[in-house]
Amino acid sequence: MITYLFTGLFALLIGYFVYFNVALSPEVVNNPYNSRQENFAKRVVRGSILSSDGMVLAETSTTEDGTEKRSYPYGNVFAHVVGYSTRGRSGIESLANFELLTSNAFLGERIIKEIQEEKNIGDNVVTTLNAKLQQTAYNALGNHRGAVVALEVETGKILAMVSKPDFDPNRVNEDWEALNQAENTESVFYNRSLQGLYPPGSTFKIVTLLDYMRENPDYEDFHFHCSGSLTEGNYTISCYGKTAHGDEDLRKAFAKSCNTAFSSIGLSLDESTFKNNCESLLFNSELPLELPYSKSAFSLKAGTTPAEQMMTAIGQGETLVTPMHMAMIVSAIANEGILMKPYLLDRVETYTGDLVKTFRPSAYGSLMTTEEADILTEYMKAVITEGTGSKLDNMGFFIAGKTGTAEYSSDKSKSHAWFAGFSDSGESDIAVCVIVEEAGSGSEYAVPIAREIFRAWNEERE
Repeated sequence: MITYLFTGLFALLIGYFVYFNVALSPEVVNNPYNSRQENFAKRVVRGSILSSDGMVLAETSTTEDGTEKRSYPYGNVFAHVVGYSTRGRSGIESLANFELLTSNAFLGERIIKEIQEEKNIGDNVVTTLNAKLQQTAYNALGNHRGAVVALEVETGKILAMVSKPDFDPNRVNEDWEALNQAENTESVFYNRSLQGLYPPGSTFKIVTLLDYMRENPDYEDFHFHCSGSLTEGNYTISCYGKTAHGDEDLRKAFAKSCNTAFSSIGLSLDESTFKNNCESLLFNSELPLELPYSKSAFSLKAGTTPAEQMMTAIGQGETLVTPMHMAMIVSAIANEGILMKPYLLDRVETYTGDLVKTFRPSAYGSLMTTEEADILTEYMKAVITEGTGSKLDNMGFFIAGKTGTAEYSSDKSKSHAWFAGFSDSGESDIAVCVIVEEAGSGSEYAVPIAREIFRAWNEERE
């Protein structure tokens, strides 16, 4: 009996060692407090980070005296997503630290270098990032503060992730003190794509529309007359520019982004049901993301004031969302309701190009039914063909989307510009989310940026 017991315990111990090396070791090694990282770095030259289209995003060069220097050929363009590896690590440099400091080169070569006390060359990490789309998004955002995210709908691959203001990862060590000074209000290390929490403005009408459809099976019978403003009690909501849209059905109200129509809808919704439906879209929830992020917030409660109901329905009030989260919501709509987990690492290769490991797409789950996704798609197409996103029409393929103009202070003349949407070509479609801080209307500032990204994506396919 004792023999069997010890045999069983030994087998469990061996099993745990195998599990640790396969599943836990990368996570433990990636921990910034783990001193084993220094030992890895003493034995392995850090591998390169590549884009999906073969461009070098980070590499290590070694001089004759053995000095190593990490360089980033694209400078600021990939700053937040690729990150840096001096003064700590961020971005993919942190996420893929274990792979970059591991060498799977030919065994004989590794043994010889160990004997000669030379460093082996670490593996390369090929990302899902597309260098052309990233550069296009970076250029299109220009000197504005804000963020851009582009996802491949069917897989969840992150094709582009831009955040501004940014920094030069080649100069992190030299500029460290200046970048971290208390008076520096730019927050250049802050990845706005993942961590920036913003009022969603009218992009949130996608969520409000979905909840209204779920609460009202006869939603197609909706009718509203817009006079440019709506007053409930002592609170008034106005349409952008105080435009009077006149008689509207639900499709027109959504396409024209009518604040008064959606404020009236907000007054009719059940607060608890609305909150539950928002949480089914991952508000107040953990997101399936690999890099640090902020949780989006939705806080409408039963018994709230009419003013809060009205503001919440049009994406104001206390609702906050990240650009990545909005990109995930519209990507699920594009993918028949199924959300694919966004991911950044495509595969790992030796420095000679031999495949070591491949990362596969995986589904998070269904955020809505296929029928709901189809209906939302048609409403979002109307935004492009007959509404506020008309600058995205006539591109040679269908686009579905929603613009947004989000007030962020008591000064109602100041607003963030939003766009969230996707291509609907039926082939390798992408979801795009753009926010331009303090710019103005989404149709004027965010839509042209999205147009440049969709154009670059279409050229890549041809």
